[in-house]
Amino acid sequence: MMRETILEAVNLRKHFRSGGGLGRTANTVRAVDGVSLEVHRGETFAIVGESGCGKSTLARLLMRLLDPTEGDVLFDGRSIAGLRGRTLRDLRRDMQFVFQDPFSSLNPRMTVGKLVGEPLETHSPELSARERRAKVAELLGRVGLRPEHAGRYPHEFSGGQRQRIGIARALASGPRLIIGDEPVSALDVSVQAQVINRLHDLKEEFDLTLVIIAHDLAVIRHMSDRVAVMYLGQIVETGPSEQVFANPRHPYTRALLSAVPEPVYGRAHDRMALKGETPSPSAPPDGCRFHTRCPFATEECRKRVPEMREMAPGQGAACHHAEKIAAEHGSPVAVTGSGRSEGAERRFAMYAEAIADRGA
Repeated sequence: MMRETILEAVNLRKHFRSGGGLGRTANTVRAVDGVSLEVHRGETFAIVGESGCGKSTLARLLMRLLDPTEGDVLFDGRSIAGLRGRTLRDLRRDMQFVFQDPFSSLNPRMTVGKLVGEPLETHSPELSARERRAKVAELLGRVGLRPEHAGRYPHEFSGGQRQRIGIARALASGPRLIIGDEPVSALDVSVQAQVINRLHDLKEEFDLTLVIIAHDLAVIRHMSDRVAVMYLGQIVETGPSEQVFANPRHPYTRALLSAVPEPVYGRAHDRMALKGETPSPSAPPDGCRFHTRCPFATEECRKRVPEMREMAPGQGAACHHAEKIAAEHGSPVAVTGSGRSEGAERRFAMYAEAIADRGA
């Protein structure tokens, strides 16, 4: 069934110039290099990959916090690249951002009431001061805080509470889409479960579309409807989360899944060890960018860039030998009758229990 697209990236690239001066040669860092993706209305779309793969840069491009070197971003079918002034400000009403660090993203000199109320002053100037205070109190209640917290400052709260304040501020303008850049990675596991539960509830309550940037596969597994796997500035695999986790088609996705810790003491599982270091984004290798670390790489991988191909309904991977790898090596973990990955089920057990507790 076709679903309406709310956000689309078209051949998106962001290159940064680094170094240079005093006789040194400047380098071009290809942080995002040819990313195309679609986010459907009402879903939770996750972008996952190791540190330095370009996830955060991509998030800022989607939000128009950075201008692309090449390509375009479409919101509701309209290009946002050339928006300026009032038109861009109106876009901010519909698209909001939750930052990774809940402390540095909040002005320490402003009270929580001012922080959450600021978007209301910008986007709803018709509200009186009393109406704004009432709305702030309502938003704080929605994220699990109390109205009296409006008079306090960010340093008076825990990390989980500060992230809830950031979520309340993002909700203040009445957005249709929220992009979260590692929204729970700075929090401990128990607090992560609380914030994830709250985001899930708010998504249903406010009919939101979520784009979550993360490297924690347990968080991704339990939050997302679809997932895109990113490596060295490019998308290498995408598809429904259950499908990708149960039967990953790209070797890099297989390696990420095999690296998830086993939560049961004394129980081990096969790991797919990657050799070498991630290449520099200022000098990516020719051909497939993953071939320098891939145990299945061939001469074709070193010479020719793989195209994104459909491996299963809704699931695509950019790998020359995806079918051969699956036929010869099977899924990296056994699959249960429900179609879920048995090994992944075990390794994500702790999160499953935490997320199941809706009262967290």
